[in-house]
This record gives sequence, structure tokens and C-alpha cells, in this order.
Amino acid sequence: MSGFVTAPVPAEVPGLTHVHTGKVRDLYTDADGALVLVASDRVSAYDWVLPTEIPGKGRLLTSLSLWWFDRLADLVGHHVISTDPPPGAPADWAGRTLVCRNLAMVPVECVARGYLTGSGLAEYRERGTVCEVPLPPGLTDGSRLAEPVFTPALKAEVGDHDENVSFAAVAARHGAGLAAELRDRTLAIYARGRAVAEERGILLADTKFEFGHDADGRLVLADEVLTPDSSRFWPAEGWAPGRPQPSFDKQYIRDWLTSPAAEWDPAGGAPPPPLPADVVARTREKYVEAYERLTGERPDLG
Repeated sequence: MSGFVTAPVPAEVPGLTHVHTGKVRDLYTDADGALVLVASDRVSAYDWVLPTEIPGKGRLLTSLSLWWFDRLADLVGHHVISTDPPPGAPADWAGRTLVCRNLAMVPVECVARGYLTGSGLAEYRERGTVCEVPLPPGLTDGSRLAEPVFTPALKAEVGDHDENVSFAAVAARHGAGLAAELRDRTLAIYARGRAVAEERGILLADTKFEFGHDADGRLVLADEVLTPDSSRFWPAEGWAPGRPQPSFDKQYIRDWLTSPAAEWDPAGGAPPPPLPADVVARTREKYVEAYERLTGERPDLG
């Protein structure tokens, strides 16, 4: 069993219809059919949405995604129409709301990996592949791949694991043309993101994107892009293959949850405990540091 430790209650806003509550974002539609995405301060780990929030996280994720959308505009369009909260929305929606085009979403998590870690490392150790892509022998935790690889996954409901699949499986389900376009767009965006991040002392180990088709049939970026929630960011100065890498994402939370201090077993079925104040503060610092390194600016966390 997994999911929400405490299910959030969506805000009621005149003129908006609540559609879905995800791990991080609440989704509404407005009277014109546009989507309204509201990023919360929720944080997830081990397929649980934790009972403790990270203050300001929703605003930071929203601001960073907008920063990246601007820097990727020559590669791919995006779904954002406006950043103004709808009339009557709660005051705290400011800075964490995106009004977006309603896309026909492609139900594939488009993952690019430039380094070996996470679920990719586990598969490599077992079979020498990542999503059936053969990799050379001798790689270890944190190894840089000779070429980034596209390793898609099928999206899961809240509380379930996304399922890593092969490129061939995506092609069989969605057609060879769309599969190739997803792969090519994913690797192009990853290459741009990695180059920008490396200039700022950050290694982009891996990341995931979501795409959808607009009314004209064009494939565009949706949801978030190149944030600490959707990406593994490592400080370049700390990179050393052969061990887990220090990171700017929520790995700090995962490490605490699996430590003796948490007294919790991710495989045990029980919900995770609340996060201590020092873990919350340290995680927030990691998100802020990643934002500042990438953008050169201090985030407005409200």
C-alpha cells in the first residue's frame, strides 16, 4: 500500500473544476477548457506523498520550469498560456500557478540518462542493460555514459511504480514515428539542459519529460521541466563514480527515510513518518542552491 499519507483537500474556486490531485500538483480546468496547474509544497519518496511539506517548493519548481521553458523555446514549444492565478483563487496560488493549453498527453515518461544510477543502475547490474539498451561492461554507480540514452517509462497512478520499458515497446504502442520523435526531442532537451547546467557546476545525471499534442498536432512540453523533482542534479565538484553522489534533489529525504533514525521500512507497507525539521530545512536548502546555481538569482519563495 502506498499513496498519500494524508490526502489533501483541493481548494474550491469559482469557475474552476477540480480534475486531479497528483503527487505535487493539483489540476483544474477553467470555463474556457484551459488547464490550471497549481504546484504544492508536497514531496514524495518511495511512492508515498509524505505528510511533511517543504515550504516554498511549489513556487521554486514553477519559477524554475518557466526559466527553462524560455531556454528551450528554439527546441520545443511548451503548454503555458499564463502565470496569473484565476480570479477568486486563494492568495497563496500566486507564484505557483500555470494556466496551460489542454493537450492530448502522450502517456509516456520520457527519460534521458547521461549517468548510471537509480533504477538504471539496478537493471545494469542484473542484465548489463538499461531499458534493454546494452551498455559496456565495467560501469559503476555514477559512471558517465559515453552517449546519453533514452529510457522511457509508462506512467503509473499515484502510489504505483512507473514501469520502465524499451523503445520498441513505446513504438509498438504509439507508433514508430511518435516514438522516434519522443526520443529525439528528449535527447535534444537533455543535451541542452546538461550543457547549461555544466556551465554552472551542476551535472544533470538524468531527467524526465512529459509531452502532449496541441490542437495543431504539434508535440510540446508539458508539466515541469529540469527541476530538482524531475531530475537528478549533482554538484560537479563532488562527482566520484563508484558510490552514491551528493545531490540537489530529494535524495536527502530518501536517505533519512532509510536511516535508523526514521524507524521505517519502505517495503513494509506502513506509511512513512513525518520529516524532522532539520531534514526539511536541509532539503529546502538543496532546492534553493540548485535554483541559484542554475539561474544566478534568489528564488521568491513567498
